[in-house]
Amino acid sequence: MTDATEQGEERTAQEQLRERRATAYRKATRVLARVGLRASIRERLALLQEAAPEVYDLDEPVDVYGDRIVATLEERVAALLGTEAAAFFPTGTMAQQVALRCWAARTGNGTVALHGLAHPEVHERNAFREVSGLRTVRVTEEPRLPTAAEIRDFEEPFGALMLELPLRDAGFVLPSWEELTDVVEAARERDAVVHFDGARLWESTVRFGRPLHEIADLADSVYVSFYKSLDGFGGAALAGPKTLVEEAKTWRHRYGGMIFQQFPTALAALVGLERELPRLPEYVRHARVVAAALREGFTRAGVPWARVYPEEPHTHQFQVWLPYDTDVLLEAAVRQAEETGTYLFVGPWDAKGPGLSSIEVTVTAAGLEWAADDVRAAVADFAALLPERA
Repeated sequence: MTDATEQGEERTAQEQLRERRATAYRKATRVLARVGLRASIRERLALLQEAAPEVYDLDEPVDVYGDRIVATLEERVAALLGTEAAAFFPTGTMAQQVALRCWAARTGNGTVALHGLAHPEVHERNAFREVSGLRTVRVTEEPRLPTAAEIRDFEEPFGALMLELPLRDAGFVLPSWEELTDVVEAARERDAVVHFDGARLWESTVRFGRPLHEIADLADSVYVSFYKSLDGFGGAALAGPKTLVEEAKTWRHRYGGMIFQQFPTALAALVGLERELPRLPEYVRHARVVAAALREGFTRAGVPWARVYPEEPHTHQFQVWLPYDTDVLLEAAVRQAEETGTYLFVGPWDAKGPGLSSIEVTVTAAGLEWAADDVRAAVADFAALLPERA
């Protein structure tokens, strides 16, 4: 068999599995989260058509280069976060580059201190350096946010400290409120500005026990996403002092972010703020129930070295680690959905080492229908599809 034939067969197998997963998700009667990225265009448009009149006058003219509905969204975000102003961006990658290059010009220091697992370090192809001329230094690689001691003792000067709240790739983890305030104070002692990568900041209020505006008030600038937790079509916002935001809008234009019309994205964001934002605390609290039941279920099923991390989730998202290869776990998850209608682990599995994989679990409105017993029963069914380990 030639290499080309083998590659063709492998692609065919991958395509078949992708189709099985999509079909299983559509037909599943029980999932922990229904998210827009897995919905059809028809479903997304139908939801927007249903909800849009609740949040905006649809007889108003459409936006042109960021006015009207986009400006309304910016005002809403600034009010929620308690900042002087906010600017809409098509992506968070662009928003954060702009924010940090603006701060670099003001501080005279283009070095950004961040976590080794921060989104720009892992997922953005060195955009800070390659596009914006910024230099990053990693304060820590540990699966937690940096400590105040690490900030104070860091051996290099930096102009800005970027904190991802929550830190996704470490398990959607957050510090305690006291730890966060200590870290911010440590950065201030070094005359550094503080920027929050708050793509998922919306759901941090439960862990911190503080409203959004009080959390945002700790930072000099904040970025938030409209699709990661609010289930919008896309888009982001940069919030902070008015002078910074006005400068950021200039750079937004230079970066190609002045899109002619963005009303569908802005409208979906307003719907998310109206519908999803108030429910996030409920999702976070129920995620703790789900996480505990998953842990109990795997213990009862005798699955060795099964882990839920954090044990008590800090947000409505967390990680599950299991001692199997990714293809084994993916097949078991799809088979369970096909055979029972319950799709317990919907997303992709990530290889963490030989025979060790992890997956991100999200709990949204669909997950609220799961009692702890339902989760434990689903785990038992899933575990029964896994091969016995020697």
